Amino acid sequence: MAEGLETALRAGRDAGRKLLVPYITGGLPGWEALLDPLAEAGADAIEVGIPFSDPVMDGPVIQAASAQALAAGATPRGIVEALAGQETAVPLAIMTYYNLVFRWGHQRCADALARAGVAAAILPDLPLDEVGPWAKAADGAGVETVLLAAPTTPDERLVAIGERSRGFVYGVGLLGVTGERADLAGTAVELARRLKAVTDKPVLIGVGISTPAQAVEACAVADGVVVGSALVRRVLEGGGPTGAAELVAGFRNALNGGNA
Repeated sequence: MAEGLETALRAGRDAGRKLLVPYITGGLPGWEALLDPLAEAGADAIEVGIPFSDPVMDGPVIQAASAQALAAGATPRGIVEALAGQETAVPLAIMTYYNLVFRWGHQRCADALARAGVAAAILPDLPLDEVGPWAKAADGAGVETVLLAAPTTPDERLVAIGERSRGFVYGVGLLGVTGERADLAGTAVELARRLKAVTDKPVLIGVGISTPAQAVEACAVADGVVVGSALVRRVLEGGGPTGAAELVAGFRNALNGGNA
């Protein structure tokens, strides 16, 4: 089992590395075969989406992937059980919506994630004010709860989010759903700057990080980026493990100072 998410990300940051967390949709045909190649291509952790029928944060690409996974019979328990069989060299985090966790039961879900070796959980529709019951169960099970911050979040709330978040603080780079954009939103860098001023947790920017050049731009301030739609689109287009790894390696190379 890989080390904890925050421990790994802090170690990478402290070593001068810009952090890269790719997102894949669990339940897509062959998704488990992507994990090791993504780690080998330079991921610092991997975010695995558990598909939901009403993914309010996700744009067309990840919605399409979720629909395909659900049509193939993907279930939350099935995805978590599949993760239990992996020995990926980097921490794994799940991303899903609170309805699924609530239906599963806080303690049962947290315990299942812990047994599977999942380091962290990201629940984008569970706000800070309501995170307590889940976070208590997750903390007790050793599962880190990553909280999100938006460009519209007031400064005092950013402080509270930074204090409660575990693993990293997920800065949502723009107002809207996930998806690829031609340019990095100006709000992404500004939010990273505001978060870095109030927390020493790793600050990663996601949503709208579509190209290596945009990742480098965001990381001028942020500690790292989450890359989702660009990678999921490559997988949906039949890129397989090789294509997925090539895309992540391109981001890694740019973040390491290569050509963006």
